[in-house]
Amino acid sequence: MTQATDDLRTLLKSGDLPGAVRSLRPHAETLPLAELAQAVRALAEAAGFKDLAKAAKTAAKKPGEPQALYDLGYGCVEHGIAFLAVAPLRAALARVPDSRTLLAELVSALEDEERHAEAAALLAARGEQLAAWPETYLLVHHTLLAGDLAAARAAADRLPDPEDETWQGARARQRRMLARAELAATSGPLDYTDLRGWQFALTGTLLGTLSPYGYDAGMTGRYAFLGDTYDTCRHGLARLALALEATGRRPGTVSLLPGRSDRILGLAAATVLGLLAVPYEPTRPDTLVVAYSLDEADPRLHERADGQILYEHATRWTSPPPVSADFSALQAQFVTEPWQDDTRPEEEIARDVAAADPAPDTGDGATPPDTDEAFRARAAALGPGWLTGPRDRIRSAGPVHSSRFA
Repeated sequence: MTQATDDLRTLLKSGDLPGAVRSLRPHAETLPLAELAQAVRALAEAAGFKDLAKAAKTAAKKPGEPQALYDLGYGCVEHGIAFLAVAPLRAALARVPDSRTLLAELVSALEDEERHAEAAALLAARGEQLAAWPETYLLVHHTLLAGDLAAARAAADRLPDPEDETWQGARARQRRMLARAELAATSGPLDYTDLRGWQFALTGTLLGTLSPYGYDAGMTGRYAFLGDTYDTCRHGLARLALALEATGRRPGTVSLLPGRSDRILGLAAATVLGLLAVPYEPTRPDTLVVAYSLDEADPRLHERADGQILYEHATRWTSPPPVSADFSALQAQFVTEPWQDDTRPEEEIARDVAAADPAPDTGDGATPPDTDEAFRARAAALGPGWLTGPRDRIRSAGPVHSSRFA
């Protein structure tokens, strides 16, 4: 046994299962496979995952058997610990290099870990032997999510339409992403720091503001922990107003979702924009639907009613919502709502939000300027590709990496 597995068992003995999982991350691809399997078995038994514990037990006894390694890796992916699947799946694929099943599962594990460049390289290494569906489709997908638009477009141009109709939706979604990325590249660098450009490319979301904290410390425009304020909410609504002006969009009403925070922000938006607030109806056209967060979004919001605009104040970038907003004021990992302890009526709080200071937070001084003028110009440039197609969820944070806090 190594120090890593000793630490794991100590944490499990103390009842700290999340800590035990985290303790394995630095060692997930360096531990001997048999020892890794034993560690996974210990985790699985503590979590009550009998299927994974059984697969790990077998793999610990047979660390050179591809089927045992596949079963271990598959179980890790299924139970949300894909980082522990990479090593056994890679070892199994090395033993059976022509296996499409092993290749697909390893790509899936890398995707869950947002290791898109590695997934793309793994697929590209097959060269002309790479099948079109779904392998070449996945090559385009991961190449784009890794930030290489030119290579993604080249691979997409080689991809024939799928014969299986079940892939038609994915093909259409990928074409929308590529078209948006190409549009975003005409008005910005679309490099590994262009958070607004890539967010638009991948989800169709127009990102209103960039975090003014920790930009050069790994956050690149995203918030980690945000104690939200009325001023921050008001600044997001000001940026929304600029986007509507720049793109020539003018909703006729504000639709109020049923959540308390959604209603507060929706009432504030109605005041700021001078619009009538009405109850949310999925098929209502020409309306602004306002959400504080879309973490538990109504699935019907995936399809866009004519002229409908979906606004989200705080998008959780580490766990993207089931529906992508058309406009997001900011991205954060953890947010505390500014009115969480305020028991006043929603209308009173909304009036305070609408009356708050719309000026941006000056931050730590290290974030590049994000002026209203620059935002208006970018919004206008992206306007032709905005509000088109369904609101697809993309599980990845994309090519612009940020620091995660466990």
